[in-house]
Amino acid sequence: MAQRLAHVTIVVPDYDAAIAFYTGVLGFRLVVDEYRPAQDKRWVVVQPSGGGTSFVLGRAKNDREAAAIGNQSGGRVFLFLDTDDLHGDLARLRAHDIRIVRQPKVAEYGTVAVFADPFGNLWDLIQRDQGQYPEG
Repeated sequence: MAQRLAHVTIVVPDYDAAIAFYTGVLGFRLVVDEYRPAQDKRWVVVQPSGGGTSFVLGRAKNDREAAAIGNQSGGRVFLFLDTDDLHGDLARLRAHDIRIVRQPKVAEYGTVAVFADPFGNLWDLIQRDQGQYPEG
């Protein structure tokens, strides 16, 4: 049996602000943005430029969901984004006033920095050494 992770939901306060960040700042591709009248919500999916798992941007619809925005992993790094240009990506994040939580440091698998997206989620931004791949 072959399986793969298709989507991960990220709870956001506003669809358009989330789309602007993920596509305009991170450079993700907008895959779908459709209104679903039966549920009175939008189905919004973005995906990193290099492919892989995509993200469903789910607007918080109640207080419980709103409380999870930016803390979907209990304060730990939530998402891990591989890049082939860590310093270029960091420059773009800084240009958009995105908070860099930890400056780049060399680890056994490559160079990693941590940033907080505008909603508070923590991300590892990783440029892997040649031949190093995510565990899995």
